[in-house]
Amino acid sequence: MSFFNSIGPFVEAALVVGNFKTIVMQPKHVDVMEWVAFNMFDFYQNLNLFYGVLTECCTSQSCPAMAAGPQLNYTWINQDRKSVQLPAPTYIDYVMTWVQNLLDDENAFPTRSGRDFSPSFPSTIKHVYRQLLRVFAHLYYAHYPQILHLRSEPHFNSLFAHFLAFGKEYELLDVKDVKGAPNAPAGIGLLWERWKEMGILVS
Repeated sequence: MSFFNSIGPFVEAALVVGNFKTIVMQPKHVDVMEWVAFNMFDFYQNLNLFYGVLTECCTSQSCPAMAAGPQLNYTWINQDRKSVQLPAPTYIDYVMTWVQNLLDDENAFPTRSGRDFSPSFPSTIKHVYRQLLRVFAHLYYAHYPQILHLRSEPHFNSLFAHFLAFGKEYELLDVKDVKGAPNAPAGIGLLWERWKEMGILVS
């Protein structure tokens, strides 16, 4: 059962009722960059936990490409600035290692009092968001049957809807990344449109 066939009955499965607008709103007296950094750390941790459960079924044999749609394979930019195709687990490992290193870098994600965020933080965090979106896109497209088997779809749908709403609110999300190209649509574009229709996501 593919993601496209299985999405229908389970698209409404979520732990949060209503839309995510209030959940993503910046609290009073909290710096916007601190709020974004905190949430991105949280999204990364939760997504990493989900991926950890699915690693046995996401292998170089089952996922030789970082697929997110029938004609959509993501490529990695290597050290020579060349675009290369990688097996999904290798791609995801690169993403998660890169993000973890950023989170551990005091210059990129300052945690000590009095440290300011770098001027490059907005562009860095947008790149982090885009890469995590690609991981979500692959897991939905290639491994949704396993998510259903584990009965984890309410948690995963809630996490992803929260992630999308947050990205929209703080201008991290490029809708083209969700929908894909006309000749190479992303599977998660179906969720995006359905959740907007249902009022879970605000246009």
